[in-house]
Amino acid sequence: MNYQETTDWMFSQLPMYQLQGASAYKKDLANTHALIAHLENPHNEIRFIHVAGTNGKGSTSHMLASVFQEAGYKVGLYTSPHLKDFRERIKINGNPISENFVCDFITTNKPFFEKNDISFFEMSVGLAFEYFKQEQVDIAIIEVGMGGRLDATNIITPIISVITNIGLDHIQFLGNTLPLIAAEKAGIIKDAIPVIIGEYTPETKEVFIAKAKQHKSQIYFASDMINTLYDSDLIGDYQVHNRKTVLQTIAVVNSLNIFKISNSAIETGLLHVVRNTGLLGRWQQISDSPKVICDTAHNKDGLEIVVNQINSQKYTNLHIIFGVVNDKNLDDILPILPTKAKYYFTRPNNPRGLDATILMEKAAFFNLKGKVFNSVTEAYKKALQTAATTDFIYIGGSTFVVAEIL
Repeated sequence: MNYQETTDWMFSQLPMYQLQGASAYKKDLANTHALIAHLENPHNEIRFIHVAGTNGKGSTSHMLASVFQEAGYKVGLYTSPHLKDFRERIKINGNPISENFVCDFITTNKPFFEKNDISFFEMSVGLAFEYFKQEQVDIAIIEVGMGGRLDATNIITPIISVITNIGLDHIQFLGNTLPLIAAEKAGIIKDAIPVIIGEYTPETKEVFIAKAKQHKSQIYFASDMINTLYDSDLIGDYQVHNRKTVLQTIAVVNSLNIFKISNSAIETGLLHVVRNTGLLGRWQQISDSPKVICDTAHNKDGLEIVVNQINSQKYTNLHIIFGVVNDKNLDDILPILPTKAKYYFTRPNNPRGLDATILMEKAAFFNLKGKVFNSVTEAYKKALQTAATTDFIYIGGSTFVVAEIL
């Protein structure tokens, strides 16, 4: 199979949460353990930092990778989902895994995948670990896909565990209260391995402290830092919290005497995250006149920060291109959105995309007014035609919406 045929098979033949939702979620790690044993345990030869959280884990992972790169290390980075190409998920020093490696790995192991019902996410994790082992990375930054305790990445023993924050997302899988979700995220905490908590509430802090005590893990609360000291090219307001998390993580890394990260590496790494890692879709400006910003924030906590940043912009009129997947609680996210805006409701090109007419009708209850468009591209073209040069266009609601624009 060539690369296109290989990725088509991966996407269409196997359960995948990104496409199918609940049918792709597994309740244990048995398959991952079986796969890793089949691959002869490549994860045992790699040093990891493991990053979980409701929001910010992707940005935090990319920031950490950029800082390690600037310190001179060979850095593996595993994140999800991708925006344009599957290979974005698996990178070394910002360079995506080769098409040939993906094809060879899938072709070689396809009989095992089919026989053992290995999911898309499980095989992606196995692919990343095998690639990082063969390329002999110094450190691999691993982003959790969803949750933590039952995530396929949670077979590793990292040098540090990181939990960025807790919000009400994926409640059908992780629980419908912050403490329940915190408990799932805290499942990545390992015996005697330090853990960094990016943000917390009184109720989630208790969960983290109890879990860290159970595992005899030193716990650090990054949000208690007074300031971040360093700027970054990731300019979304929410990145302030992520920078604190990164700085606390690097401080602990240096205390372990495994790696040495200088202040200059931190400064340069944070200033060049996009250049070093290729990160896309985080308060990303794609046009100047009118100003157009896209952002992958897709839940209440993330969108609240983004809307506050939209409100701080200077513009004549506001245009919002908005689409969501069908498992989103619209009663949570629609009240957050600005009422003084022209909306372009659309459906992301994904089986889980919510019908744009349903979205528009629901939005009307919250005084959000606009029209339905058949695609994200059509909505964007109309917004560009309509907007004056002094207007502001925001594109978001779902990672899939941003992916279609980029």
